[in-house]
Amino acid sequence: MLRMQRAVLLAALVAALIVPLPASGQKPAVNPNAATIKDFLKRVDDYVALHKKLEATLPSLPKQTTPQQVDAHERALGKLILEARANAKPGNILTPAMQRFVRLVLQPVFVGRAGAQIRDEITDREYKGNVRLTVNGRYPDEVPVSTMPPQVLESLPKLPEELEYRFILHSLILFDPHAHIIADFMERAFK
Repeated sequence: MLRMQRAVLLAALVAALIVPLPASGQKPAVNPNAATIKDFLKRVDDYVALHKKLEATLPSLPKQTTPQQVDAHERALGKLILEARANAKPGNILTPAMQRFVRLVLQPVFVGRAGAQIRDEITDREYKGNVRLTVNGRYPDEVPVSTMPPQVLESLPKLPEELEYRFILHSLILFDPHAHIIADFMERAFK
């Protein structure tokens, strides 16, 4: 019995070691999602670098702040980002390739009864107004900031603290909580 287990283990080890190598001069295949995610994270890093540079020009908030001081700071930072990214358009960070990837990885999250419950939580059926999303636009004050289900966050690349994933109805946004603005968005993130 022990001899048979060793033989099976040895066969599995040999099989694992016999991996076809690419012919000389050929590059190994690259996962297309890896390239998409790498490009996305580079764009996120570029945004965050700009955010930090602009935020450093503003006076720091005191330790004990009022809601009015926080709002004024957010608006000042949002104005600076808007000026610096005056030509930004939807898809500058969430590129079409990244949007396809997001839809692909979110699709299984919204399947079945559990998926329908997650979808209902995200879409916040209580809010009946129309929302017009704009890049660098202020997050609508009348729309509650959605919570993000863990299943969604586990499916998407991790973001630095200067950006958060949020949903407004069926649109996924990149929310800058320090400036209270929408850095980018994609419509129809899920069905």
